[in-house]
Amino acid sequence: MTSAASTPKGERRRAALVAAAAQLLVEGGFDAIRHRAVADRAGLPLASTTYYFDSLDDLVYAAMEHYGRSELARGRERLAGLSVEQRGVDTLVELVLDQLLGADPDYDAVLLRYERLVGTGRRPYLRPLMRTLAAELRELLTESFVRSGVEVDARRLEQLIALVDGAVVNALIEVDPDPRAVAARMLRDALSD
Repeated sequence: MTSAASTPKGERRRAALVAAAAQLLVEGGFDAIRHRAVADRAGLPLASTTYYFDSLDDLVYAAMEHYGRSELARGRERLAGLSVEQRGVDTLVELVLDQLLGADPDYDAVLLRYERLVGTGRRPYLRPLMRTLAAELRELLTESFVRSGVEVDARRLEQLIALVDGAVVNALIEVDPDPRAVAARMLRDALSD
């Protein structure tokens, strides 16, 4: 016997809930994902969230996975479109920052991204997923460097990621913050050495 969740209609409903939860996650962080908010955003009955997901944690997990996989797919598409003429340091810096900070340079978008990363530490059930996504991100970043004509080993990549993260966190507390610009400057300087 087939359950309603495994029917095409059920799969569409579950996917709509996951997409809605991912949107809420991006817009408002973990606290924005609530059963009613997700159901409303998806245009589905409130009961559908508990029908398709055993718990709110399961829904958050699905939202994080959806969001993370979408970000990686966008990064792969952008890398695939990288032309030979675009192989300068500035293009590489933008590729790396898009992967680490997201394509939206707005202060609130960057802040929410880092709040999600830090908030993951309080959600142990997300750690295995985040390790998997981080490994895939590092592969994508390594490929970005290689395709840009810059050799980078795993240790150097970790240093560059830490440099960007530190620059962003410090910039977030400035009076007139522009975390992406600060991170770009620091990364560009590090790659010019």
